Order: sequence, then C-alpha cells, then structure tokens
Amino acid sequence: MIKISKYCKVWAGFVLCLFLAGCITIPKGLLIPNKNILEQRQLQMRQYDTKDEEKIIKSVAGVLQDLGFILDNSETKVGFIAASKKADATDGGQIAGAILLDVLCAVGGVSSNSTANCDKAQVVKASVITQPSQDGSKMVVRVTFQRIVWNMNNQVSRVETINEAEIYQKFYEGLSKAIFLEAQSI
Repeated sequence: MIKISKYCKVWAGFVLCLFLAGCITIPKGLLIPNKNILEQRQLQMRQYDTKDEEKIIKSVAGVLQDLGFILDNSETKVGFIAASKKADATDGGQIAGAILLDVLCAVGGVSSNSTANCDKAQVVKASVITQPSQDGSKMVVRVTFQRIVWNMNNQVSRVETINEAEIYQKFYEGLSKAIFLEAQSI
C-alpha cells in the first residue's frame, strides 16, 4: 500500500508540472534577432586575403600589445586570443555631479554618499577569433571588446560590450598594416 501512494504522489506531481508547463506562453519576438546585430558584426569582423592563420595570429597578438593589452590566453590551434588592459575610469563630470548631489542632500538634511558610486577603475578585455572563410580562400577575424568597471567602493558597477567604431577601426587598421608587414617579411 505504501508503494502505491508514493507512486500516486509522483504521478500527480508529474501531471501537475505538465499542466503548468502547458500554461506558459512564449513572448512575441523572442527569436527575432536584435536589429543592431548586423551592424555589430560588420564592426567586429574583417576578412583578409590569406590562408595563413599563423601569420594572422602573430599579427593580432602584436597589434593588441601595441594597443597596450597584455595577452591573457592564446590557443593558436583554434585561432583564439584573449587580452586585457587596466585603465582609469574616473570621469570629472560624474564626480562633480556626485559632489553636487551630496552637497544638496546635506543642505536638505539628508545623508548621501554619491561619490562612492562613481567609476574608479576598469579592465578592458579583447577577444579575437580567427577562422577560414566558408570557401577557404580567406581568413575571417572577429574581435570584441568588453569592459568591467569598478566604483569607488571596489564593487563592479558595469559590465558592457564596447561598440565604439573608433576602437574597432584602430584595431583593424593596425592589423592590416601588421599583416602587410608580415607578408613582406619586414
């Protein structure tokens, strides 16, 4: 008898889960890609007229180091490089606004410490993937830049992908020059 009631409870729970799962609806537009994805890919990817992935990897590593990055990880067999660099994240306008807010709160008799939420430091991370093009005649390079920002309390305040075109243009201009120089053995 004890076994039957145990199985009944399990089956009842299973049926209840199926019933509840059937009530869930998928939000409209869930599988529709973001409109900015194509723009981001165009910003992040370039093709080069070479099949020599090793030269591309060497050039990528050199460009990242020229831009002040330290190579964190490299898997040349799969065409992956990760690099990072530390940078100051303080913004005079942000600090001035926080101080003004603190002063206004003090005048109003309210305690505030807005300056603790101001940005202090950041780490910019670069991830590069190389792979042959679909037809195998070229190499495709994709780079992404992210940053992690800490506030004055040494807490992570933001983690974000950097989408500023100037940064990607600077990287790819340097990479194009490095690939040319590598090809010419200069």
